[in-house]
Amino acid sequence: MFDALVGKQLRSTQLATARGNLWEGAVRSSKTISSIMVWLRYIRTGPPGALLMVGKTERTLKRNIIDVIVSMVGVRRCRYKAGAGEVIIFGRTIYVAGANDERSADKIKGMTLAGAYCDEVTTFPESFFSMLGTRLSVAGAQWFGTTNPEGPNHWLKKKFLDRARLHVRRDGSEVTSQDPKALDLHRFSFSLNDNPYLPPAYVENLKLEYQGLFYKRFVLGEWCLAEGVVYDMFDESTHIVDTLPTMRRWMAVGLDYGTINPFAALLVGVGEDDRLYVASEYRHDSRTARRQLTDAQYSRGMQNWLGTYAHDGVEGVQPEWIWVDPSAASFMTQLWADGVPGVAKAQNDVKDGIRSVSVAFGANLLHVHRSCTGLIEELPSYAWDDKAAAAGEDKPMKVNDHSADALRYALHSSAYEWRGLLRTDLQEAA
Repeated sequence: MFDALVGKQLRSTQLATARGNLWEGAVRSSKTISSIMVWLRYIRTGPPGALLMVGKTERTLKRNIIDVIVSMVGVRRCRYKAGAGEVIIFGRTIYVAGANDERSADKIKGMTLAGAYCDEVTTFPESFFSMLGTRLSVAGAQWFGTTNPEGPNHWLKKKFLDRARLHVRRDGSEVTSQDPKALDLHRFSFSLNDNPYLPPAYVENLKLEYQGLFYKRFVLGEWCLAEGVVYDMFDESTHIVDTLPTMRRWMAVGLDYGTINPFAALLVGVGEDDRLYVASEYRHDSRTARRQLTDAQYSRGMQNWLGTYAHDGVEGVQPEWIWVDPSAASFMTQLWADGVPGVAKAQNDVKDGIRSVSVAFGANLLHVHRSCTGLIEELPSYAWDDKAAAAGEDKPMKVNDHSADALRYALHSSAYEWRGLLRTDLQEAA
């Protein structure tokens, strides 16, 4: 059961009449449900011809959009054909595709489209989005899209949103461009206030969860630069601890591999207080040690570190997962050959990984033991790259980031294991 559209939600469905129509802004602000309502109407009433639905990947498209449509109209009216690259909605076959790299544009070459729905447009390569525009050649064709804000120099904002003919702002005001070169594009900017159905406690918890850059973008809905310190919510007086509670489980090791650069591994556990703790660090810097180690030596060093680590009078720990820098294929092979259990490639989406760590620090869910000196030294200076931001990209500087990368690997790759702890933690914080 879905609530009736009100306010800007309803207004955006009435104004989605341009060739391009994009809903952007805060998370959970109802932009997706508003755009879906328009898309469902378009499937029924738009011009005949091929339709396309696109996400960063086909999996995220299914999770974010197709599953929502199924819950709205039922499985008889929306049938996803896994593996076939199609979904049938209201009896109309619609192609589905992922657009996660520069090769994605090849997927739609030669297509003639009457309409398209695009989820998370800022995650698309610009080449794909440009190609999509050339494919929408049926008379009366329209596209509809959603996105969260990124940096103000992102190609979508500079080349499209800033040139929109109509902009419905976050405050609800409507501005029509008088520029003769304005694009046939209607832009709808959403804030959390545009979804009156969110429980107040949930909104407050969401504000506690997101910090720094991600608060500005995902709560306030601002297109802002990634600048300054990445983890500006990290507070040594709050997040560094001298003692650890009894640990309920040793969840993961995150490992950033280096030969000339430092090798860093972090042990992360869940305490009896349902908080995350970086309990111990194994680190070797061949530059300062003046000794470069082989994969076999690193493997023995890792096993010795975990085998001798003592907590609550018990020596030796066995983490559930050892998340390894995915570029370190030879080292993973060595660990597997040595019979080390739980070894797997870490998730290496840098920005999403940073967001996972930011959420944990921001919610006061994550703490670091004082013995993890490499990580503690890196966190206050781990900063966004200003040159990348000017080019429209969000990237941290690749300087003194080895333990920070290990932390990102551990938390983001294990996010499904600890995200459920946030609710309890945030309720306490609130």
